[in-house]
Amino acid sequence: MRSLNSALCRFFEHPGWEKGNATRLADRATDCVLSCQTRLIIIDDVHFLDMNRRDGREVANHFKWLAGQFPVTFLFVGVGILERQMLTEGLCPADAALAQTARRWTALSLSPFEINTEQGRRTWRRLLLAIERDLVLAGGHQGMLADHLADYLYARSTGHFASLMTLITRGCRRAIHTGAERLTPELLDLVRNDEAAERARQELVAAFERGLLTARVDAARAEPAKAA
Repeated sequence: MRSLNSALCRFFEHPGWEKGNATRLADRATDCVLSCQTRLIIIDDVHFLDMNRRDGREVANHFKWLAGQFPVTFLFVGVGILERQMLTEGLCPADAALAQTARRWTALSLSPFEINTEQGRRTWRRLLLAIERDLVLAGGHQGMLADHLADYLYARSTGHFASLMTLITRGCRRAIHTGAERLTPELLDLVRNDEAAERARQELVAAFERGLLTARVDAARAEPAKAA
């Protein structure tokens, strides 16, 4: 709890973020939130909390206190929150109805990007266009990702954002070090992605090669790539 309160104070650049106990740091964080008129607080990686441990339950209870203390909306982000018993607070099924978190949180799911529908393919293209605009490569060009690598990047990332950004980041590093200064299938073939994506890619690659799957939108509907 102290670490969480300290992190909140540090985010607001409070000079006393390192000093004091959990209660004192919570008071400082409250002052920061109120004085800055904060409306949204996002807390990531909550799936690392073990609800079967005392310290995990204490932090979960602290979340409740923060939600009651701060006049803001909290967005908790994590993987498999339901499966990790976050909402039931680690209670057994017979006592799960007693958990207060399930009455306070609204669970929202976020699915991987899909390309089985035209809408899904347009969403994938918009994502690639947005990433493309932020790339700083001397040999980069309009449509480098969205037009020329749409299928390739989907197959290598299996539609997961984290895997996609890992591949692009490592690819850019290799492109700079080798002097290629652009992303191509040949260069990215030399880049190892995360293990989950590498295991799942073969089936997708085969589907793309056989023409059974595509991440490209209809040419008439494609959003044009714009210069940065």
